[in-house]
Amino acid sequence: MSTSLLYHAFGLRGHRYRRTCYEDGHVSFKVELKAEHFCCSACQCRNVVRRGQVERRFRSLPIGNKPVWIVVAIQRVWCSACNLVRQVSIDFADYRRSYTRSFERYALELCRYMTMKDVARHLNVGWDLIKDIQKRYLQKRFSHPKLKHLKRLAIDEISIGEGQRYLTIVLDLVSGAVVFVGDGKGADALKPFWPRLKRSGATIQAVAIGMSVAYIAAITEHLPKAVIVFDHFHVIKLYNERLSDLRRELYHQIKHQRQQRVIKGTRWLLLKNPENLNPTRSEPDRLKQALKLNRPLAAAYYMKEDLRQTWKQANKKTAKNFLIDWIYRAGSSTVPMLAKMARTVAIHFKGILSYYDYPISTGPLEGTNNKINTMKRQAYGFRDNEFFKLKIMALHQAKYVLTG
Repeated sequence: MSTSLLYHAFGLRGHRYRRTCYEDGHVSFKVELKAEHFCCSACQCRNVVRRGQVERRFRSLPIGNKPVWIVVAIQRVWCSACNLVRQVSIDFADYRRSYTRSFERYALELCRYMTMKDVARHLNVGWDLIKDIQKRYLQKRFSHPKLKHLKRLAIDEISIGEGQRYLTIVLDLVSGAVVFVGDGKGADALKPFWPRLKRSGATIQAVAIGMSVAYIAAITEHLPKAVIVFDHFHVIKLYNERLSDLRRELYHQIKHQRQQRVIKGTRWLLLKNPENLNPTRSEPDRLKQALKLNRPLAAAYYMKEDLRQTWKQANKKTAKNFLIDWIYRAGSSTVPMLAKMARTVAIHFKGILSYYDYPISTGPLEGTNNKINTMKRQAYGFRDNEFFKLKIMALHQAKYVLTG
């Protein structure tokens, strides 16, 4: 086998082919480094004396469906400059690994289109080996993302399985990249992020969050010049939660069984947007009937639809007047739930209207959350928390299969 083929096929430079062995369906190429390439691996001094050899086996690119091994006799040399005995370095593999660099690149390329489990099966290696290759790649690529050019962020937490485990995600709304994944939720989860952001010198214009007191306090402390934008999905989500509580409360107050049956079947209808109601299943008619039978529920429902219009106004001034009127009407209502919601909206008034200065939301994070949930289900969970977080950091890079 020519040295040219050794280089172009397997990435071996400066080696001499010795022989080929076939054993148990594997192909092994035995090679050795040419004497003119002997030098100290530390100081590169060529004034060395041979001190024996150590044989190593490295997994390399397959030929067809046959696993291939590169078997190399690594020379040990005494360096006159260092006065130490060291192994000669090899450039086609990391001496700490059992595979060549070309095998590593090939495995990563396969991971673009296949799960790690499928790659391991295809290459006839263990899943842990493929995971190790991909984890080191992800560490190099995503463990320290550049934060200098960040302008607009979205922050939210996600639930990861049982036991009330959470991760806090920070998303760059310009590039769509996850720039930080913190353990837990609330202000404590973000503590490692703030020093890195400060060192980067980034100028954050706006941050989209839910109405979490912890996030508000953390952003006010660490990003005092950034505009806080309360995500409209979270505002409506909170309203829907209180609307569901009201429906449940009214259900128990009603004594007429017919009215109870009508109210009982409206939970999901109340939460849907009117345009999403299904006429073929008579959802608009069923909702209309339920609201007709209960005035407090009807008032709360129609006020929710009015609140949604806050984000559909022509400009900030119009939206401000609209929201002031909504707060007044809700606060004047005899329905306690509406009065409570009016106080909540009034407290977050400025952040809600900031949407018109920076039309951002945590919506892109919802798409990321869906990908994470898919990744968890198909990979049956990740026991390596660091690897799981690195996979999340790489989600925006659509070239890689999400699951294991």
